[in-house]
Amino acid sequence: MFDLTFNVDDKGMLTPLTLAIDQAVIAGWTGRDPVARDKHIAELEELGIARPATTPIYYRCSARRITQADRIEVSGENSSGEVEFVLIGWQGRIFVGCGSDHTDRKVESYSVTVSKQMCDKPVASVLWELEDVIGHWDKMILRSWAVIDGARVLYQEGTLDAMLPVKDLIDRGFAGKGLPDGCAMFGGTFAAKGGIRPADRFEFELEDPVLKRKISHGYDVITMPVLG
Repeated sequence: MFDLTFNVDDKGMLTPLTLAIDQAVIAGWTGRDPVARDKHIAELEELGIARPATTPIYYRCSARRITQADRIEVSGENSSGEVEFVLIGWQGRIFVGCGSDHTDRKVESYSVTVSKQMCDKPVASVLWELEDVIGHWDKMILRSWAVIDGARVLYQEGTLDAMLPVKDLIDRGFAGKGLPDGCAMFGGTFAAKGGIRPADRFEFELEDPVLKRKISHGYDVITMPVLG
């Protein structure tokens, strides 16, 4: 267990809140549309990554992999980010944030579970109350950009109506018992425009077009050499 301090955005007023995070869950293949879901599965199969045993599927990684840092270090040049909404349970309430499930794709080709443990998972420092956005959940937008060789390109974009509804996602992952306090769950992602590829920097956001606000973050990717 460790503490992370966020700012809860309530109509533009930011209130600091320190949360004790003791488990991290990475939900995969959470698409509501089976065609779009299968497109992402096929995208990963091209990289040698096997199809999941179930859809959706819930991977675990160390809670300490979650970070608010603006840079991460990775081994080799085979990792990449993915924008996702993040749900965090706390004292019976659920907060919504935004993060990147940065993953080692080479490791993912032989073990998805191990790959989830290989890289830090950057998250933005701002949260919203789920109850403030659940009424227009499907209208919210996830986006990411990759900076590759100095060029910033749109990497992912989609609305949350493409994902399983929040209640379904939580019920399936926790046997209908609700999101546990101290649990941060990443909610799934979209296919990458132009295919999955590494980047020098990854930026992401969750936009609420109804309440006209965004949660955003970005981080540099520092590649460490693999010597043998």
